[in-house]
Amino acid sequence: MNHRKNLAMAIFLTMLTCSAVTRAHASTLSTDVIGMFPQNIGEFAYADLKQARSLSWFPQLKQQMLPGRFKQFEQFLAAAGIDPNSQVEEVAWATVGAAPASAAQNAPANGAAQQQNAPAPGSEQLLGVALGSFRPETAESYFNAQKLPVVKVRNFSLYAFGGGSGPADLFFFFIDSNTAAFGQRQQLERLIAIRAGEEQGLLTDSKMLPMINEANGSGVVWAVMNGTYAQLAMQQLAPEAAQFPQAQQLVSRLRALSLQIIAGSGVEARFQALCASPDDANTFAALLQAGLLYKRYQVGNSNPDLASLLDSTRIVPAGDRLNVRLTLTDDQMLSLIRRNTFAVTL
Repeated sequence: MNHRKNLAMAIFLTMLTCSAVTRAHASTLSTDVIGMFPQNIGEFAYADLKQARSLSWFPQLKQQMLPGRFKQFEQFLAAAGIDPNSQVEEVAWATVGAAPASAAQNAPANGAAQQQNAPAPGSEQLLGVALGSFRPETAESYFNAQKLPVVKVRNFSLYAFGGGSGPADLFFFFIDSNTAAFGQRQQLERLIAIRAGEEQGLLTDSKMLPMINEANGSGVVWAVMNGTYAQLAMQQLAPEAAQFPQAQQLVSRLRALSLQIIAGSGVEARFQALCASPDDANTFAALLQAGLLYKRYQVGNSNPDLASLLDSTRIVPAGDRLNVRLTLTDDQMLSLIRRNTFAVTL
């Protein structure tokens, strides 16, 4: 019985740590931007920076959730005379796998092909798109003055963050005065090819796109992970669950995971797991409910703040989906961030 309680609590803490993301009249990411990304992604995420900057805890959350490469991008913009804190309003990013075989680039990808090209954790590359108000001519003048590497790809100038010669080196370029893209050169060239109609984009991905559409507009920050990344997140956030065969089986069958942080006067965290079947979703829900009640009993008098947080949590299975919602104060949100709740490396 103790093993079952510990398992339930481990999975509950996983849900809790995956769920904190914000909402205050959040913007909706344009489908034109979503369509610039390729199909074979492991994770797709978005942050409404313009709204998020008004939240007291966002600077700390930004350090944990946004990719480190975005920080390099901001530093580069600042060096070129563009203020990222006022001129970058939204950012979307994805972890991306290898490009499809050239013979299949012009054909719609089927499920098997998408799965084959999906990034294996540790092998993925980054592709990001930032929206705001930019001055491309300012950056061009800066690069020319500094004699920094610039690569021409069709009609675009790709500016190198470093030497520009290695496969992991980062580049960025301006699509127009309101849109900039950053990431490894291979992925930027794919983005350009997708815009030219030479490769299928994310809008034709029948697996990831539905969950992205559901999350889009729901929070100041949101993210969607495919099955492989959802399983990895579970394993990282609740390693204790690996001791229990039932949990391993449930996690191994996860198909996707989404999270949203919705903020206004307080914070609402939403988590949704796409399970393999309604039975899996119901089993997860039962384990979480048991763990929630057990932990609530343990901390009732010794930790009233945690007890209040547990009381605010709602766990509801719906078909093959498992929905977890909890309500946080700003102080509770900061407390979670200080414990590195969102510092999950995928």
